[in-house]
Amino acid sequence: MALKATVVKADLQISDMDRHYYASHGLTLAQHPSETDARLMVRLLAFALFAEERLEFGRGLSTEEDPDLWRRDYTGDVEQWIDLGQPDESRIRRACGRAREVIVVNYGGRAADLWWEKNTAGLARLRNLSVLDLSATDLDALTSLFARGMRLSVMVQDGEVQLIDDARTVTVTPVYRQRAETASA
Repeated sequence: MALKATVVKADLQISDMDRHYYASHGLTLAQHPSETDARLMVRLLAFALFAEERLEFGRGLSTEEDPDLWRRDYTGDVEQWIDLGQPDESRIRRACGRAREVIVVNYGGRAADLWWEKNTAGLARLRNLSVLDLSATDLDALTSLFARGMRLSVMVQDGEVQLIDDARTVTVTPVYRQRAETASA
């Protein structure tokens, strides 16, 4: 018998002073059985960092054609493609050919560093690519907020992200290793 996805609900109140974006989002996320709590929380953070009216989650881990998140214009063209982790360079190149802007949210401690070292030269040629890195410490702090039902206030200012629930405040500071020339944020 196949394992089913776990449903996670998240209510986000986003105040992004860097982009002047202020909105509430009620999200329902399907956590694939192979998806860790840390990866789901990185998906949620990526949503908060790049939130817009048309930003949506891809179809999930089992669908390689979709990104983890994307924003399409009203004609269906991909404006923003967001992948998590350490995707293959060939996947990133294909995404850069398909989307106006591609963002990789890289996380995973030493594995993330090794991926970056291996791919830096090839990725540097991609002008519409941004690579954002989360430290292992930030990832652990972010993961500590995981619950099947979350109500989070997210404040973004000067590149720093504060996620606040009823009991605690977690601060993460994603660092850009590479910024797209066409970056919207």
